[in-house]
Amino acid sequence: MAVTINTLREFKQKGEAFSALTSYDATFSQVVSEAGVHVILIGDSLGMVLQGHDSTLPVTMEQMVYHVSCVAKGNRGSLIMADMPFMSYGTVKSALENAAELMRAGAHMVKLEGTDWMKETITALTERAVPVCAHLGLTPQFVNKFGGYKVQGRDEKAAEMMIEHACELEAAGADVILLECVPAPLAARISQAVKAPVIGIGAGPDTDGQILVLHDMLGITTGRKPRFVKNFLAETDSVQEALQAYVKAVGERTFPAEEHTFKA
Repeated sequence: MAVTINTLREFKQKGEAFSALTSYDATFSQVVSEAGVHVILIGDSLGMVLQGHDSTLPVTMEQMVYHVSCVAKGNRGSLIMADMPFMSYGTVKSALENAAELMRAGAHMVKLEGTDWMKETITALTERAVPVCAHLGLTPQFVNKFGGYKVQGRDEKAAEMMIEHACELEAAGADVILLECVPAPLAARISQAVKAPVIGIGAGPDTDGQILVLHDMLGITTGRKPRFVKNFLAETDSVQEALQAYVKAVGERTFPAEEHTFKA
């Protein structure tokens, strides 16, 4: 049975955790979906893990559309979420046009990075049948504004603002919230404050779902390994078993453990 937005909402209502992973091609997408991963994200992280850039900024819409179409061909029932790349949603008009391209390629939902300035865009997308995931916390497209990849929301003022933004974006129409690199207690507060399913990466164990970059969870991270990453292949005998172990660990809430989380 195919995973939909309603599936994710049901997980949240039942207090059960769902799993998500990035994927960028047909073969891995088939293996990932057959392992029971609920959400596949075609992330602009492909700029780093596939193309070798030091950020996600060089990724183009043409490249995203290509990889979404590849993933859609291999998918076996997971919900497909696609990143909108840098400056592809700078205006409502460009957001609508570019989201349409991703949906035509096979996406079921698009993901945008930002805060309350996205409200008008999110409303316009959702009113036109495009489901939206709003990405808060460490938003990689803002790396030059942040001055690097840093944990967000550590002080109370910033934490309160992130909670407010999550509520505002949900009110604007966001179907899912994604939190990256925020203290676990803050992620728990946001998960309780909104009705939308919340996916975490480096956001502690209390979000409704968890996501990792596929290459990271298979232990082939290049460069510095993020704190929130676990190599699931190290404890198994195959990629398929590693994927199944990840789904099981997320479902049982044994991942992320304390060593994978950030404190305020």
